[in-house]
Amino acid sequence: MGPRRLPVAISDPAALPPAGLPGLNPVWSRLTEVTESGSAGGVTHGWHLLDNGPELDALGVIPVGTILCVHGNPTWSYLWRGLLASATEAAASGAPAWRVIAVDQLDMGFSARTGRFRPLARRVQDLGDLTDALELTGPVITFGHDWGGVVSLGWAVDHPELLAGVMLLNTAVHQPAGDPIPAPLRLALGRGILGPATVATPAFLATTLALAHPPLSAAVKRGYRAPYRTSARRGGIGGFVADIPVAPEHESRAELDRIAEGVRLLASPTLLLWGPRDPIFSDRYLDDLVERMPHARVHRFEGAGHLLAEDADYAAAALLWLGDAVVSAPLEGSVSGSGSASASVSVSVSVEPSETPVSGGLAAWAAAGTHPLWHYLNELQASDDTALVDMQPAPRAVSWRLLSLRVRQIAAGLVHIGVKPGDRVSLLVPPSADLTAVLYACVRIGAVVVVADAGLGLAGLTRAVRGARPDFVVGAAPGLLAARALGWPGRKISVAGFPGPMARLIGVEHTLAELISLGQARLSAGDALPAEPAPSDAAAVLFTSGSTGPAKGVVYTHGQLSAVSRALFLQYGVGVGTGLVAGFAPFALLGPALGARSVTPDMDVTAPKTLTASAVASAVAAIDATVVFLSPAALVNVVATAAALTPADHAALAGVQHFLSAGAPISESLLAQAAALMPEATAHTPYGMTEGLLMADITLDGIRAAAASVAQSEAVPAVARDGESVPAPPNTANLPALDTANPAGGVCVGGSTATTRIRISALDASGASVGDLSEEPDVTGEIVVSAPHVKDHYDRLWLTERGSRRGGIPGERWHRTGDVGHLDSAGRLWVEGRMPHVIVTADGVVTPVGPEQRIETLLDVSRAAFVGVGPLGTQQQVAVLETVPPARRAHRAPEALAAAVRSMVGTPVAAVLVVPGLPTDIRHNSKIDRSRLSRWATGILSGGRWVKP
Repeated sequence: MGPRRLPVAISDPAALPPAGLPGLNPVWSRLTEVTESGSAGGVTHGWHLLDNGPELDALGVIPVGTILCVHGNPTWSYLWRGLLASATEAAASGAPAWRVIAVDQLDMGFSARTGRFRPLARRVQDLGDLTDALELTGPVITFGHDWGGVVSLGWAVDHPELLAGVMLLNTAVHQPAGDPIPAPLRLALGRGILGPATVATPAFLATTLALAHPPLSAAVKRGYRAPYRTSARRGGIGGFVADIPVAPEHESRAELDRIAEGVRLLASPTLLLWGPRDPIFSDRYLDDLVERMPHARVHRFEGAGHLLAEDADYAAAALLWLGDAVVSAPLEGSVSGSGSASASVSVSVSVEPSETPVSGGLAAWAAAGTHPLWHYLNELQASDDTALVDMQPAPRAVSWRLLSLRVRQIAAGLVHIGVKPGDRVSLLVPPSADLTAVLYACVRIGAVVVVADAGLGLAGLTRAVRGARPDFVVGAAPGLLAARALGWPGRKISVAGFPGPMARLIGVEHTLAELISLGQARLSAGDALPAEPAPSDAAAVLFTSGSTGPAKGVVYTHGQLSAVSRALFLQYGVGVGTGLVAGFAPFALLGPALGARSVTPDMDVTAPKTLTASAVASAVAAIDATVVFLSPAALVNVVATAAALTPADHAALAGVQHFLSAGAPISESLLAQAAALMPEATAHTPYGMTEGLLMADITLDGIRAAAASVAQSEAVPAVARDGESVPAPPNTANLPALDTANPAGGVCVGGSTATTRIRISALDASGASVGDLSEEPDVTGEIVVSAPHVKDHYDRLWLTERGSRRGGIPGERWHRTGDVGHLDSAGRLWVEGRMPHVIVTADGVVTPVGPEQRIETLLDVSRAAFVGVGPLGTQQQVAVLETVPPARRAHRAPEALAAAVRSMVGTPVAAVLVVPGLPTDIRHNSKIDRSRLSRWATGILSGGRWVKP
């Protein structure tokens, strides 16, 4: 079946855009006549281009290459105005100069209306005709969006001698047979709809423009509509939609398939910038592109959609990538035939390593000084000692023998149903023996487990699972029902059985019991499991809490996860024979990797405050635990319910040797109250993050010693409130940009762990961390860490990953934590807040935790947040308080309380506001969302309604 052809009403010459379109510099516009290849009699068509070549000439700079930009449907070269502006500005500032040519495809924008239908193959030829006419020579970076992405890739496949790199915004090069095309396109192609929706009316154009996040301004919409004011000029829009190769016999299907397969042979560096909120080109098309170009760098802009060029600063990302990927070299040859400057300069483009880890030999484990995660499952497979205990619905012990067998059976079953090394398996199972067995089965066969905490909330969990694009989903009923209702990807496996109709309704293909049976049959037949993964292979994608923005997928290799278990062993002695109670699920899952008995207390893991003291004591008794790990949010309720403990409970808790609480700041008094329940235990509060689970550690005695040393050095006694010792803060950074008269304060998290190194990158006057990595005491800056167990990379977040890496020491990998703090003279780390929460005033930089600590010494204040309002450099300081007793509504603080707050802070405070409760993250229930508070305070102080933050 051929395309649904539309009548092309006119042949119309190319023209220049009208003046005054926002963001469009008239100097960029040019018209050029191009001869159509293969035409009888040498037919020519006029093209409209945007080209910053003349501006580069005026600047006297030599371009290092050309970025060839191709728009999709129904946009035009106006889409790329931001890149032209940014590239020209960068060249003017001395950065490498890139010539940017953004085309209007024929029948689109302000290029000529040709009067004929132009299928995909013709459009690829058209672009080649144009670059021939321009006498364009390499190096060329193609940049495409929507169907312009396909056309630009077609040009790239056909011009390997000129190609130096590929960049793409949301697009697709393959439509799987049997899969429906995106719903908006399906609607536009409907019988009797195509013409009216795309040509007769501007409906298709209007619908596309409505996909921007946030909505486009009226002026920018006018810019996009400028070439398409009449139906006669919209023929190309309809022609593009009609050219979508819906069926295998479609005229353009062969060309699409040619391009899709040709892309596999492109070895040039590739950057994929993606808007995941795109209803047209969803993440499944991104998956396909990554599969075809595994070396590609990928960045998903959370919250952005189809019009990514309007939703996010794609131009800055593109130029940054080009700066990383392109290396200047004095080779002979002209840059480009532009009618402008040419020079004897060329560039060599380095192919970046893939984010997909490459397997190494088994000897790599020995070289890394660790062993595989499943090591003890092999070592102890004949042992009847307890490996773990399920506390729900009733305590049930699982031996090492049974756990090892189940892991092997499930692993073999997963292989039988098609799970391959590198496949992603999302685990939507509450902490349990089932979860542990499935997780270790996956990692044993080289599948990558995706762990997204239900504490992210339904919306956050949906973003996480869709972003990770799992091939399989293993879940309990709640997770599978949510997956079905919200359209999460992946073949579904249930840990429990369902009646046939229900299983079909939620899309369950297999149950865990079936996998065990299938796996046992394979093992009995002598089938071996796949070769063991190597340390460099990806093992897991763990999602952050989302407390400082959308949750990020953190990729760990097998070697890095094994290094986490080694760090726990070296720091706390957790190993064979240890009983581990984990009120934070990831640590329970590490139990078998350590050879330790493990148990998760009876609690709702999505609501840490549901954990009681009695549940902790029962868990300790179930495995004779010597180590207990609880989150700060859980700890609050454990202390609050301690009165219910029985003598037997107290006796069990007396056997604990190490008690840990981490994940958010914790007060000395709360830690002391919890430690009193475990009188023989050393109380620790480790410091870490999803990207590095154990970076520093301090004991309760260490906290007290740090507070005492600070109080002594400052000659100011610690202030006691409700039994809590609040230390006077240490001296702030010794940078001139900082207000050294205002002590920085912070939470002391101790010294680095056995395998970790910690450095500080000092802040400048703008709040940016620009200093060299340093151990100098009392310098406030970003906390930067290095350890064998730091994450490998962020999943499909190239830009975030690039920003998180810090050089400075050759051959070493350092992670920028995003936390701000300082080291003291004893080498202890003090955390002062998050980098995004640093307040940049006209008088210097202020970090939030110190002022919050001082405010919280006031008897009328239970908790405080300190935020900045206004532009960086002139921000005003605002205190937001929870009071004692709690307020019922948001309001300004009474004059006496406001005066006391200002006195405690010691620097100008523009406003003191009271709220019923401060907003916190879901997972920890304790990390204050200062960014949200800053936006709320800005609205209040600008005359907005007094709503709750």
